[in-house]
Amino acid sequence: MSHPAPRLVRYLLLASLLLIAGCSTTPIQEGDTAEEAFFTPEQILGDDTGTYEDKQVYDPWQGFNRTMYRFNYYFDKYIFLPVVIGYFKITPDPVEEGIHNFFRNIQDLTTLYNSILQLNGEKTLNTTTRLLVNSTVGLLGFLDIASDVPRSDEDFGQTLGYWGVGPGPYLVLPVLGPSSVRDGIGQGVDWLYYNEVRRRTTSMESWQETGMDLLRAIDLRAHVKFLYYETNSPFEYELVRMLWTTKRELDIKR
Repeated sequence: MSHPAPRLVRYLLLASLLLIAGCSTTPIQEGDTAEEAFFTPEQILGDDTGTYEDKQVYDPWQGFNRTMYRFNYYFDKYIFLPVVIGYFKITPDPVEEGIHNFFRNIQDLTTLYNSILQLNGEKTLNTTTRLLVNSTVGLLGFLDIASDVPRSDEDFGQTLGYWGVGPGPYLVLPVLGPSSVRDGIGQGVDWLYYNEVRRRTTSMESWQETGMDLLRAIDLRAHVKFLYYETNSPFEYELVRMLWTTKRELDIKR
């Protein structure tokens, strides 16, 4: 039986990057090419003349949320970013790309079951195809052989939204980052699902699971271009809150 402390640590490390990733709307650099952000500025900000300050977000726990936002800034700056920089320095580009492809293939497992729950036949078919091809011919996903098959990221928070569950209060979780009551629950369900699949399909020791989760967290952070307090805005908290909330609304609609 594994000790609960290492499991808690890896849950926090992985989930923190998943939520930080949700804040990012900038293109992702992949070698010499850039993967454009899914949503345009017009979709995020709307085409009226208002600003993000005009957009109302239910935030009854703002004192707690602002404290957690500052805590997450220090956590990111002094722990994750130095680790990510070191990771880039010691990992050859082909290896780093293979690791990234591997974890994206794992993420497709979450997308698959959520696409089924959302009754989306096209996404289910595309994700199934990607998983079958990349997990076999692509050597467990290290090679993205099915790169021409459309890929989407679906999570249980989106599934709940699809079935009409509202987001509830805005919530900045310690380490985890921007969220809501609905999406926080959704992430917990996705994490339990991922761990159950891994438990049933592998025979990894606890230390191996921890190492894998740490590497996945580092890979996720390495591919997100978001830095706390780099927006040059005195209202960054409100800006991030608006961007994250609006993006989640669009995630559910797409």
